[in-house]
Amino acid sequence: MNSINIIKPYKYLGMWVFDDKKVGLVQEPFVSGADALIDKLTESILKAENGFILIFSEIDFPDSHLYLEWRREEKSGNWYYSKEFDTEGWLCPALLKYFNKAPQKIYLKVKSI
Repeated sequence: MNSINIIKPYKYLGMWVFDDKKVGLVQEPFVSGADALIDKLTESILKAENGFILIFSEIDFPDSHLYLEWRREEKSGNWYYSKEFDTEGWLCPALLKYFNKAPQKIYLKVKSI
């Protein structure tokens, strides 16, 4: 597994989704608060709905914008909290395609394409 991962979320039928052929995901949706977190993360990215770059890792890396902190497991997924936005979002079992287990922290960076 990579130490730092990159995906390109975009909006499809009004929902944030992403594709990642290397792990077998197509139009994998962000739901249950994770979509709202992405809305907040991308406020400054022009036309983010057409796609943006999301870099994430369980280790802190230079220029990471913020981190999500693990809170609890629920329905095969995991809830994470953003201190910066004071909100939670649920990440589905697809998270485990990138990590061996749900990390305690996920560091994020977003940028335009």
